[in-house]
Amino acid sequence: MLKELSSFNRPTYRNPGTCYARTLLLDDNTFLATWENHGSEPVYFPIFRSTDGGNNWQEYSRVEDTVNRWGLRYQPTLYKLPRRVGNFPAGTILAAGDAVPPDSSRTKIEIYASTDQAKTWKYVSTVAEGGRSFSTNGETPVWEPFFLDYNGQIVCYYTDQRDPKHGQKLVHSLSRDLISWSQPVNDVAYDTYDWRPGMTTVAKLQSGDYIMTYEFFGAREVAFAVYYRVSNDPLNFNAAEGRVLRATDGTVPTSSSYIVWTPVGGSSGTIVVSAGDFSELFTNTSPDASGPWVKIQISEPKSYSCSLTVLRDPSKILVVGGGPLKGKAGSNRVTGSVITIGGS
Repeated sequence: MLKELSSFNRPTYRNPGTCYARTLLLDDNTFLATWENHGSEPVYFPIFRSTDGGNNWQEYSRVEDTVNRWGLRYQPTLYKLPRRVGNFPAGTILAAGDAVPPDSSRTKIEIYASTDQAKTWKYVSTVAEGGRSFSTNGETPVWEPFFLDYNGQIVCYYTDQRDPKHGQKLVHSLSRDLISWSQPVNDVAYDTYDWRPGMTTVAKLQSGDYIMTYEFFGAREVAFAVYYRVSNDPLNFNAAEGRVLRATDGTVPTSSSYIVWTPVGGSSGTIVVSAGDFSELFTNTSPDASGPWVKIQISEPKSYSCSLTVLRDPSKILVVGGGPLKGKAGSNRVTGSVITIGGS
């Protein structure tokens, strides 16, 4: 059933209002959600909470730019530490995104942490810094963080336009304490300067391999086609082959993909992918994603970079979106739906 989390129809809100939603499921079955929240300056990431399975949501806290006072403007993400990292205990919640001043002159991927279940937030570190927040070749911003815990380190994947050899590429930096971050390592870096992979998301498969999805401007199939790579090492996706996601009906999804894996739906579980230009989801039940991709209908409308969260019952996935990237000014809203894998 489609549920509205929050609506931002106030005339002071600039296009698109809300965008780029993200969710997190806590151990006590509490849901958290956040999104880009374009409005009065300085902008921030709202944290909404549901304690009744997603039926009702209330604003619980705000992640605010307490360091630069620019505003947390773009591409939020939420992550719960599965173990102690540095001085941060297991269960610490991370919120990260792009801090950008109103004049768009700089970008910083910044991390905030909460040790009280998202009630309060404290600045932790800056993963990377870049130039103006314009997505054109020759500009130098950093974008779109995504976290993974691997081999005793926290991996922060992000999009990087700072390398003069690449209009845009995908990279990761590593940390053992959330304070100090390594220099970026390439994840997807094409030889053609104008090609622009973007928006990393990663999931671990039943086999132990990892699968990455990204949008790819430069794909021969269609602009911003969803591509994926499978690797036994999530720090070495750059050595893996990039493959287009093509459904059995011929559909090639495009834009702002997101990926999760759930153990239900087949002997190897089910890979589930969303795409920003499509309201449908795309599923694959082969162990290495080499089998057919099937397009499935859901009730959630298409949304720029919606989030997918596998629930405690792994046959169910929460889909939450913040509206289209170019929605009518102030008209976007945040909505969520629960789908059943192998059902409806």
